[in-house]
Amino acid sequence: MTRTTLLIYYFLVINLITFILRWIDKYKAQTQRRRISEKNLLRFVGFGWWIGAVLGMQAFHHKTIKGRFLTRFRLIASIRIIVTIVFLFSI
Repeated sequence: MTRTTLLIYYFLVINLITFILRWIDKYKAQTQRRRISEKNLLRFVGFGWWIGAVLGMQAFHHKTIKGRFLTRFRLIASIRIIVTIVFLFSI
């Protein structure tokens, strides 16, 4: 397997996990249970990419208007995109 193939698999898995975490957190918010911390939700954006998080936010209408969270999310996603581009062009 090439590095690029491994990277693609990694992004698919981490984005799926990130999407599922959004669904779980939204469910916990609706049932008034202990929720996943914003720090951990943002951590998964940093581990992977941001696609799973954006899809989860839109699908579940979750954390789409919380200003401070969105600012942090955009910053982490931007850094992640830059790191990925640099990685791909260095292969």
